[in-house]
Amino acid sequence: MTILDEAKKLRALIESMAENLDDEQAEQNPSVFPKWEIGVEYKKDFKLRYNDVTYKVLQDHTSQEDWTPDVAVSLFAKVHYDPQDEWPEWEQPTAENPYMKGDKVTFEGEHYISLIDNNVWSPSAYSQGWEKQNVETID
Repeated sequence: MTILDEAKKLRALIESMAENLDDEQAEQNPSVFPKWEIGVEYKKDFKLRYNDVTYKVLQDHTSQEDWTPDVAVSLFAKVHYDPQDEWPEWEQPTAENPYMKGDKVTFEGEHYISLIDNNVWSPSAYSQGWEKQNVETID
């Protein structure tokens, strides 16, 4: 067996074990996930990389050229974990990856905390679902 064959075998083992990582571990070790490819059968909860961002598969599907992780929000959700970013920028979630009660976001330069579970609305669309925080606004 050549070194290249051994490296490929080891890479496959690393990728299979990476599926057990939680979101924090996934963001701290992005290189262990395979890159997104066209024509691959992806299973729910599988993690992968696309344009240097880690994504989790939301439902089983076979990838297509026009279903890239950055645009197919019903198929993929970004894996978010950045302990340095207490107030990440709000992104439109889907029913598969909503904000939960207590999640913190920055929306239009202001800080908000979700008051409800399964929150898929922006603070401007559903103000009852968010509590604006009296903290210094962002430039």
